[in-house]
Amino acid sequence: MKLSLGFSPCPNDCFIFDALVHGRIDLEGLEFETVLADVEALNTAAFAGEADITKLSFHAYAYCASKYVLLDAGSALGNNCGPLLISKRPITFDEVASGDLKIAIPGKYTTANFLLGLACPRALDKTPMIFSGIEAAVLEGRFDAGLIIHESRFTYEERGLRKIIDLGEFWEAETGRPIPLGGIVIRRSLPDEVKDRVNRAIRRSVEYAFANRDASRAYVRAHAQEMSEEVMFKHVDLYVNQYSVDLGHEGRRAVELLFERATANGVIPASTAPLFLD
Repeated sequence: MKLSLGFSPCPNDCFIFDALVHGRIDLEGLEFETVLADVEALNTAAFAGEADITKLSFHAYAYCASKYVLLDAGSALGNNCGPLLISKRPITFDEVASGDLKIAIPGKYTTANFLLGLACPRALDKTPMIFSGIEAAVLEGRFDAGLIIHESRFTYEERGLRKIIDLGEFWEAETGRPIPLGGIVIRRSLPDEVKDRVNRAIRRSVEYAFANRDASRAYVRAHAQEMSEEVMFKHVDLYVNQYSVDLGHEGRRAVELLFERATANGVIPASTAPLFLD
């Protein structure tokens, strides 16, 4: 059975899916046709129901939960790994909260944007753009501040930018839970046994990557653009962890809490669809 699979070219996703893509593990008779794209492009494709399986932001999941269900394997959750709001000039949190600043964001439906809305609900002057261009846009003065994700958290200081707030720390202080950033979802319409096979295959892929760390190096490097080796694996270490192997009770509860907070604040529509595989 051939299934379409979408994920980002970021190091954490390439690390997770290398063994699956290159047949290093038992796929239980499954084949995968992969599409690599920026997370907001993946979010948009999920809204249209284009992929059988896809990485997406947890924020975006709320808008397509009727079509997809979350797998237990492959997610990005963790501590001290949230999006950062950065600037070129000194800016206080109160200035951001006032709503008077122009902010570049990595996509309307990213979890990063949801967290910014939760922390600063009056900060509405936001412009979506590709995440990798946000640092340059702030340095050039096109925006007062930028919301950065992925490897940008390792490079912004070198480029002369400064942190205003770590939204992951904000979430953890508010909830005491790890921050849910992105997950892997699969079509609800697929047979349950197929969903289970896919979940097992992704879990094996993550476990293989941890046990054979160098095996994925070439695949991660091929999609890492100008990233240094050090930043590449800092990225992997930050976003791939025990929750990527299996959400477990703690991971599931963090995702549930994100949905509860977002629904209560009117950020996402209420959904009656079960969030997780049985």
